[in-house]
Amino acid sequence: MFNAYSNDVDVLNIQGDALTVTNGTTRVAISGSLELTKDRRGLKAALALKQAVDNVVAALQAQADLPERIKDEPDAKPGVVDNPF
Repeated sequence: MFNAYSNDVDVLNIQGDALTVTNGTTRVAISGSLELTKDRRGLKAALALKQAVDNVVAALQAQADLPERIKDEPDAKPGVVDNPF
């Protein structure tokens, strides 16, 4: 089960990797492209997407002290990589 905002590692894939829902403790990212066809496969994908979004909404509504906006996190500083050549 996808538990929104519970960790920084969970990824939900819908229809293979057509659409990914990536968990985070301060944000959930939805990326990709999903075709909801008028068949059982489309229904399965639509229900998976609905469940993920419903989980996000429930997590947000359950937080009583929800801020107006989170502070933008600074970009990670680039690391040094040894030259492979």
